[in-house]
Amino acid sequence: MKRLLPFFILSLVMISCGGDDDICESGEGTPRMKIMFKNGDKITTLDSLKIYVDYGVRTVDLGWSRNVDSIFIPLRVDESPYTDLFVKTTRKGDSSKVRVSYTTKAIYVSPGCGAKLNYENLSGQLLKPTPVIKVESGQNFIQNEEKTNLYLGF
Repeated sequence: MKRLLPFFILSLVMISCGGDDDICESGEGTPRMKIMFKNGDKITTLDSLKIYVDYGVRTVDLGWSRNVDSIFIPLRVDESPYTDLFVKTTRKGDSSKVRVSYTTKAIYVSPGCGAKLNYENLSGQLLKPTPVIKVESGQNFIQNEEKTNLYLGF
């Protein structure tokens, strides 16, 4: 038993060792795009919203959001210069297609996090209307998730 105690203590010390660089937890990762909604020129809240995002390999359903005034969308992290979004407001209705174009810039964060992408020259283009009727630009770069990058008009 006395021989196992030093081994047990050493094991606990080894397991608990690890710096803060081991985990990327303080928002240092690649930021998401913030989208808000407008009705005319006024910010509005949507009763329901469903967004699909085409990540190249597959299209991901982000699910339904209820009573939403903004939403955060992760953009593609591969070499593609755009991400396509499909937006619905009703179950049986059509979906609009919005293409978000950008350039990316990789920035080293830490050994645990590696690099993150910042998005620059961000712009949106409405490829298929209904229910979205227009796309307006906000802040044209993404370095964090504080500012609105696109406004979708309904």
